[in-house]
Amino acid sequence: MANHQLIDHIRAHSSPLDPVETGEPKLVSKVPGLKAVVFDVYGTLFISASGDISLAENEDRSPAIMAALETAGYEVLDREAPWSANFMGTLQRFRRDRAKAGIDYPEVHIEEVWQDLIEESKNAGFLAGSGDVQLAIVDHECRVNPCWPMPNLEETLSRLTREGLHLGIVSNAQFYTPLLFPALISKPHTEYAFDSKHCVWSWMEREGKPSTGLYQRLKQVLEVDGISPHDTLYVGNDLRNDIWPAKALGFQTVLFAGDKRSLRWRTDDPDCRSVRPDFVITDLSQLFEIL
Repeated sequence: MANHQLIDHIRAHSSPLDPVETGEPKLVSKVPGLKAVVFDVYGTLFISASGDISLAENEDRSPAIMAALETAGYEVLDREAPWSANFMGTLQRFRRDRAKAGIDYPEVHIEEVWQDLIEESKNAGFLAGSGDVQLAIVDHECRVNPCWPMPNLEETLSRLTREGLHLGIVSNAQFYTPLLFPALISKPHTEYAFDSKHCVWSWMEREGKPSTGLYQRLKQVLEVDGISPHDTLYVGNDLRNDIWPAKALGFQTVLFAGDKRSLRWRTDDPDCRSVRPDFVITDLSQLFEIL
């Protein structure tokens, strides 16, 4: 299915969400000379009902999977089949295969997972017919992980662009993640100051957070443009997935604490006990109290 049709589907199946207050105090101070701001997506730029991309969650997906397949044109023959268990099993198998290549935090191409699930379901007699795999994936994501822009997102990106900041992304993501921008704020991210080479998407790298490899790639491409990690703010909502690896590469870090669903202090993670963000914000507009 064409991107514009997928965008329309996301827009039609999204509705407003409000962030849940965290009670966290902001921690900000001016830093002169910053040249770039790089963001996580889920739970930072967009409210995420699950707090992350849905692949990070392990809940019963059977109703959503069947509905998505039917929306995409397939015929579900067995509504009692273990759809959720089969989906998660297929996902984990692809991750294990990727781990065999020596990747500590393997990422998948979600189209491959769904194509395999569909083929196995047909062979088992659970499913028949043909349909649009990408539409099934997008419809499923809309059902299990509805998203909505964080307050002041469009205004913040517009002002950062006007003020000449370089913008980037490091995010756990799939092909549908960039579509959130045109679907929900009416413009693709590249119409702001996001440079495609400064955007590191996990599905394209076949590697997920908290791998420092993603941040190493960001560091390399920024340095080509004369921007050091010290000149760059990295903004994310998860101490382990965002703040820890970004700090390890020398980036200045901002913990986004604007939504209780997605805020992850990781207090039970021994690797994060000594990790602290340089700054804490509860609204994206507070970035301008640092810049």
